[in-house]
Amino acid sequence: MKGLFFFFSPFSLMFLYLLCISFTAETEAGLRNGDGVYIVYMGSASSAANAYRAQILINTMFKRRANDIVHTYKHGFTGFAARLSAEEAKVIAKKTGVVSVFPDPNYQLHTTHSWDFLKYQTAVKIDSSPPSSPEAGSYDSIIGILDTGIWPESESFNDKDMGPIPSRWKGTCMEAKDFNSSNCNRKIIGARFYKSSDDDSEYFTTRDVIGHGTHTSSTAAGSAVENASYYGVASGTAKGGSPNARIAMYKVCNPGGCAGSSILAAFEDAIADGVDVLSLSLGAPSYAHIELNTDPIAIGAFHAVEQGILVVCSAGNDGPNGGTVVNTAPWIMTVAANTIDRDLESDVVLGGSKVIKGEGIHFGNVSKSPVYPLIHGKSAKSADASESSARTCDYGSLDQEKVKGKIVLCENFDGSSYASSASDEVKSKGGIGCIFVDDRTRAVASAYGTFPTTVIDSKEAAEIFSYVNSTKYLQDPVATILPTVTVEKFTPAPSVAYFSSRGPSSITRSILKPDITAPGVAILAAWTGKDTSISLEGKPPSQFNVISGTSMAAPHVTAVASLIKSLHPTWSPSAIRSAIMTTDLISTVNYPSIGISGYKGNENKTVSRTVTNVGGDGVAVYMVSVETPPGFSIQVTPEKLQFTKDGEKLTYQVTVSAGDGSLKKDVFGALTWSNAKYKVRSPIVISSETSTTN
Repeated sequence: MKGLFFFFSPFSLMFLYLLCISFTAETEAGLRNGDGVYIVYMGSASSAANAYRAQILINTMFKRRANDIVHTYKHGFTGFAARLSAEEAKVIAKKTGVVSVFPDPNYQLHTTHSWDFLKYQTAVKIDSSPPSSPEAGSYDSIIGILDTGIWPESESFNDKDMGPIPSRWKGTCMEAKDFNSSNCNRKIIGARFYKSSDDDSEYFTTRDVIGHGTHTSSTAAGSAVENASYYGVASGTAKGGSPNARIAMYKVCNPGGCAGSSILAAFEDAIADGVDVLSLSLGAPSYAHIELNTDPIAIGAFHAVEQGILVVCSAGNDGPNGGTVVNTAPWIMTVAANTIDRDLESDVVLGGSKVIKGEGIHFGNVSKSPVYPLIHGKSAKSADASESSARTCDYGSLDQEKVKGKIVLCENFDGSSYASSASDEVKSKGGIGCIFVDDRTRAVASAYGTFPTTVIDSKEAAEIFSYVNSTKYLQDPVATILPTVTVEKFTPAPSVAYFSSRGPSSITRSILKPDITAPGVAILAAWTGKDTSISLEGKPPSQFNVISGTSMAAPHVTAVASLIKSLHPTWSPSAIRSAIMTTDLISTVNYPSIGISGYKGNENKTVSRTVTNVGGDGVAVYMVSVETPPGFSIQVTPEKLQFTKDGEKLTYQVTVSAGDGSLKKDVFGALTWSNAKYKVRSPIVISSETSTTN
């Protein structure tokens, strides 16, 4: 990746934010929540004073209660997690050197073909063959993944043709009752798990019992597996975006969630182990609005970046409302989810052979001819159900006698219903299939097992309603739901997935979040080998699964970062981030994007950016072009950047002005520096204190 780069210092960003955050000595959350596990954060591990103070605290408070210490932190940052009373937490928060004390939070997961699609959407080359020489970049990148563990027997983690484990690797392969050192190889070079106070002992293993960590790991760095599919759906060669990268799994999540103290412990280990990139597909709920000094991900990521490790995180699945994005610390690369050009289509055929396009994964054994009676949920309501609940096919809303043997048309008219629950209700009452109307989820295929279920949009639904209500048909309306087929080169794509959390950041509108979007809809990747919950009756568990979420998007970006790191091992996290975001913070921070918040109108506001010439051609000239929002003027000075050598840095200013003082909605623009070989684009967002995102 060559061209112009933006570089920023995570340390300046942290300093700026620490000025903005109130580091109260008393932990009000501790007083509210009472006794439990607390995290005591004491800053950088590079300070001998911090390490000394942490050890003194541990020695004095836990001399006779060593079992109350859950984790100690000393690589990259200093502190510990321990079982404390609210009063003890209050006392510790007042101690010299203590930055923050907060209850251990519980975070949640953000739950082949995508790489074939992505390689046409980015300037980064997706190539499964390793570099052939040091000059070509023979550096073996190591991806650390904080997740639910890994299923090592998956063919996606075979180490065929991989070279020796990098000598710089200092990690380990922790053994457990169902995971031993032989489960690691030249692909999975590290495996750690973390004991949470609330976990059952059966989870004290790096083996994945959920599937999520196996899926994200194989998406980022899985070896190529031919003829992969989910029971024939989405078939093809499944491969990670960086198939030559090594994987280090840090299991921080179990069915009950992801403990913040374990997340910090994993960051601690990953820094010491020597990973190059860290990937997290988990986070806090959007409504939490956690401050940076009490967010384990923000704290751990800051110190990882301090050690030269890029941290990639999912943006969350609380969209499409604005202000729902999480993992928004400016030193984190935050990833939203988009669709790809593949549709998992399950069509509806009406009487008269009219075909209605639908979306869904099912393996129903029904006639391909429209021979089944079709009924609207409203017309099949049970005696004690409301008309609205019957329209959405809520639990218990349908009459079994009216539904039995029929296909039921259900609607998400209130915006809070899902096809899976409607399908379950129809199935429980003896129905043949379910057609669910939902503009929101039409582009996101879900799996419904063997019960025929498909999702259609409201435009297509209008034709079905017209057919059902028509008086020109002498017979009752009939339909069928066709089996799922995979449609390639589907358009439009990419588009942001409805569930993907949106900005602006709750921290500040001056930093644009999410940073980037990547494939996160209906992604096929490896799964645990014994998950009967996704199995079809009479068939063995699938070794692959198709799921959606920003969880699936983050490892795509992680893989691209890994590829760049393997080609340019000396590049910093900010250089790699800039290469990805610009493809070829606060307004004074040298961030690749430009956010101007608190704009009052009738004023000029100027920000500066510094770029570095890494094009490899020495002398280079770039001209600027600007996409200006309506009603605004954007002036870039200078309009031409003239570099005389590689590595040279040049600064430019962007001045924004507007004639109209009112700004009711956020407005968007961009500037692009380009020459004959490269284009470097930076998005621009302008907002006021009262403007909205919609």
